[in-house]
Amino acid sequence: MANRSDPLHLLVIDDETSLRRTLRTALESMGHRVAEAANGRQAIDTLRRQPFDLAFLDQRLGVEKGLELLPELLTARPGLHVVIVTAYASLDSAIEAMRKGAFDYLPKPFTPDHLRVVLDRSALVRGLSNRVAALEEQVKQLAPDVELETREPALQKVLDIAFQVAPTDATILLRGESGTGKGVLARAMHARSQRANRPFVTVHCPSLSAELLESDLFGHVRGSFTGAVRDATGKVETADGGTLFLDEVADLPVALQAKLLRLVQDKTYERVGEPTPRVADVRIMAATNRDLEAEVRAGRFREDLFYRLNVIEVTVPPLRQRRTDVLPLARHLLGFFQRQAGKMVTGFTPDAEAALQAYPWPGNVRELRNAVERGVILTRAPVVGVEHLPGQLTAASTAKIEVGGPVTLEDLEAEHIRRILAVAPSLDEAALVLGIDPSTLYRKRKRAGL
Repeated sequence: MANRSDPLHLLVIDDETSLRRTLRTALESMGHRVAEAANGRQAIDTLRRQPFDLAFLDQRLGVEKGLELLPELLTARPGLHVVIVTAYASLDSAIEAMRKGAFDYLPKPFTPDHLRVVLDRSALVRGLSNRVAALEEQVKQLAPDVELETREPALQKVLDIAFQVAPTDATILLRGESGTGKGVLARAMHARSQRANRPFVTVHCPSLSAELLESDLFGHVRGSFTGAVRDATGKVETADGGTLFLDEVADLPVALQAKLLRLVQDKTYERVGEPTPRVADVRIMAATNRDLEAEVRAGRFREDLFYRLNVIEVTVPPLRQRRTDVLPLARHLLGFFQRQAGKMVTGFTPDAEAALQAYPWPGNVRELRNAVERGVILTRAPVVGVEHLPGQLTAASTAKIEVGGPVTLEDLEAEHIRRILAVAPSLDEAALVLGIDPSTLYRKRKRAGL
């Protein structure tokens, strides 16, 4: 739930200067940030430039009517809470205001206590909305949050650094192979930050075309492209006040990198089809499993963006470098999946534990999670046996492949790749040792089931 003592960003819209200043003084004395607008055009321009939590809108703005302006305000800043302020309160006007999207209705004269009640309710509703969004994201992930438990000094050092910088607003670059838990670490850092009561929003950079990704990230206005039948809020705006997590940022199209640089550097952006700049109060975290320095040298990633993202670098080690974590993680995951499946599964057989311990886990914690889930689903006994685990685990624990032995070249190659993956610090390094490019290594791993 939101902390109602958090300062809000408020906009006072009134044509009378003295009333604006009086209301602003009262709100600032409560610790909130306040801006002013004397008419509808000023209000809309201000809303488009920067985010606000709530606006106090006078029902009569000279020749303008507040209730007619209300839909335009909500279009300029979706999700804005608008409180209609009026000296001509009536039941009919209150009903009309609510129908048009007003958050509340405040008759004049009012006291500071009345203002506090309205602001507390707004903060409470916004906090609940953020909490629901966070829970929906967690339900989508449906993953047990155990990846950060460790017995390994190397990972513990990484976590210590991450949690030391978590309360700051520093930009974070998380590095590590796929499946190591970079997203889990980013969420844990957000939970330990001063933005914990605000949204944590993930952008999956490889998931969409450049055009759709730009709209997903920054939003768009109606008519800006085919299919844009209404204005849409982007994830940057959704993350306002919170954290924007750019997953696999190396895959961000070059055309969008300049716009992301502007967001990181100046906290400004534009919706697709809208020339008016907007301000975003977001903390940036980015993650990648690629060598960004190599991407910069190859011209696929902007050098200035790399340095802007790489303020604090945190590298999550692969699971093969966390051998003492494998079995505790597997047991913890087993507890999660046996409850999810409604089965009484209490552990692993000794052979299964030996296979789990021997396997190099090229897919890291994500692969371990999938293996344990498979075992829980397939077993009919109170324990998971080696026969319930994926075949590559059994092969890794039982194979006796030697050069000159009665084995095929294909099996020999697979075993060599498996051993290199077990000791290489990254997939790129493994490909370098093997003398092949990463895409060839990917195909060979897939064919061999590694």
